[in-house]
Amino acid sequence: MKKNLILLGIRGVPAQHGGFETFAEYLCDYLIERDWNVTVYCQEDGEGKIYESDWHGVKRIHIPVSQPGPLGTIIFDFKSVLHSLSQKGVYLTLGYNTACFNILHRLFGKTNIINMDGIEWKRQKWGKVAKAWFWLNERFGCWFGNHLIADHPRIKDHLATRVSRNKITMIPYGAPDVSSADSRYLEQFDLSPNNYSIIIARPEPENSILEVVKAFSTSVRGQKLVVLGNFAPETNEYHKSVIDSSSDEVIFPGAIYDHKIVGALRFYSRFYIHGHQVGGTNPSLVEALGAGCAVLAHNNKFNQWVASDAADYFSSEKELVHFFASSYLDDELVVLKKSNAKKQFVQRFVWDDILEQYENILLMYSGKN
Repeated sequence: MKKNLILLGIRGVPAQHGGFETFAEYLCDYLIERDWNVTVYCQEDGEGKIYESDWHGVKRIHIPVSQPGPLGTIIFDFKSVLHSLSQKGVYLTLGYNTACFNILHRLFGKTNIINMDGIEWKRQKWGKVAKAWFWLNERFGCWFGNHLIADHPRIKDHLATRVSRNKITMIPYGAPDVSSADSRYLEQFDLSPNNYSIIIARPEPENSILEVVKAFSTSVRGQKLVVLGNFAPETNEYHKSVIDSSSDEVIFPGAIYDHKIVGALRFYSRFYIHGHQVGGTNPSLVEALGAGCAVLAHNNKFNQWVASDAADYFSSEKELVHFFASSYLDDELVVLKKSNAKKQFVQRFVWDDILEQYENILLMYSGKN
């Protein structure tokens, strides 16, 4: 019997926007090699008719949407769900942000597995209306999904307060195993290996960027701190505070989307600094482990499970100041943390292992449509 997967919830493949799309790209390649038919819904800007294309053996269904921003994404998700009702196979929805629409899959007898992502409604950046929307859709996802995937044990624990634990499978995010990178990419930033640390994150309060920058800037380090991300200090007070708090040793190259450049910056860093305070298995942290980075992470249950003994942890700006003045300069500690990162990565986050777990779940449900 031919195996069919219908993939929903992302902007499309190949990956151009985020972690879920990168995962989808890996999953599509993996399943195509194992004789699956894979259909992916893709959001396109503008107006026009729905059309199809082929990408690496994947059937892509393109849905044009003229509305920009979150509203456009909601409209795309609704149109995707409606169109998908004519498909045959097992459904995989990445994210629950518009899970209210998935009631249609239930009503039409479709089998839908939902990756429930993080606890989005707890994020500081959202207002009351957005938080209420995410809270409600988390509940809808739990109710309407035939099976749920959590990317972290704590996310599974959280979802188990909504539905039976038997309905949830924990499968973390994966990352490539990186053993080398081209150091010449560092030259454009006037950097040299092991002489800088790096932050790769959206500049938002819950990612602790201000605390890290302020602590690093309290003294001359003889090192650089590289902060990747889009900053708009003219219109965003938080961005302005970060930049105003930085010393001359902190550099802001902006957001970089070239994977080779970002990969080299990550690979040769002294520490990868991960200030995320909420979330599950964060893709950027897993990618740091895959590159063998020593990690400095915010001290919370999510980061602790992912990084384990590959990281030193902080809970406050005061602790960061102490770390940068002491442990940060310990070369033996850096070597130990880098070694631990590789061990942790191999134990939990290798792509082939992750994708095999996904296929096993899909196979359990593939004969039910």
